[in-house]
Amino acid sequence: MTMNATMTNATVTTVDPAAIRRRELAGFLRSRRERISPSQAGVPLSGRRRTPGLRREEVAQLAAVGVTWYTWLEQGRDIKASEQVLDAISRTLMLDRDERAHLFTLAGVSVGPSRAECDAISEATLRLLDQVEPFPACVQTAKYDLLAYNRTYARLINNLDALPAEDRNCMWLAFTDSEWRKCMVDWEIVSARMVAQLRAQWAQHMAEPAWKAHLKRLKAASPEFSRLWEQHDVASAQSMSKRFRNPLVGMLRFDVNVSWLTPAPGLRMMVYTPSDVQTRRKLDDLAALIAQPQSA
Repeated sequence: MTMNATMTNATVTTVDPAAIRRRELAGFLRSRRERISPSQAGVPLSGRRRTPGLRREEVAQLAAVGVTWYTWLEQGRDIKASEQVLDAISRTLMLDRDERAHLFTLAGVSVGPSRAECDAISEATLRLLDQVEPFPACVQTAKYDLLAYNRTYARLINNLDALPAEDRNCMWLAFTDSEWRKCMVDWEIVSARMVAQLRAQWAQHMAEPAWKAHLKRLKAASPEFSRLWEQHDVASAQSMSKRFRNPLVGMLRFDVNVSWLTPAPGLRMMVYTPSDVQTRRKLDDLAALIAQPQSA
């Protein structure tokens, strides 16, 4: 048999990554459901149970989703799950932080930073964030996820620690949080530049589920983001000046210095250096206020 004949008769098998991910999701959901006893979930026992753990209809009821829809999800069918629904399922199945992140990734709705990005932050970098206090400093990903920050940055606008981890994203906050918008003095200029920088990075990440989910979430939440995104403006991330109207100490002016933590632009550390003496003094005041014990 000649080489040509061999190639003609060979069967070509293609792999569908989405189908594989759906099968993984189905198996993961079943395994988490079967490990929870009815008593743990507050489900009254009635009759003989053939299924270990919870039944599908019990999970659906506790998560306030349709039984048929949840059954299809466990069967690996090609259906979409929103962030809110996945949150409800995560709570019902008592998933821990890593399991919840895995659920979102398998469902193609991952919006937070990846474990690889988090692991890329060295202990030396974390110590440096603390050492530059009271100057605000943070570590961001290319899509503006906040992976780490010091105490002053956490209170630059509002209390970041009080926000859900998936909302600690500067792009998300700039377009959906009214307090952030009010405190960003040059919001129109800064937000347009942020979108242009995100658009420039998008070319390298457009096949990644986390990026696609992030963009989908932003477009659904903010018509202004959608309008700027469709303009296709691009810009590189670079050092710049920024102004904030802090709710505790007033106007703050900074020169923002950007340092890349990886060979390719993406993961970056940003240090906010005071542009004037007044800002430097106000940062000391802000640090002192933050250090005060909170009243009960």
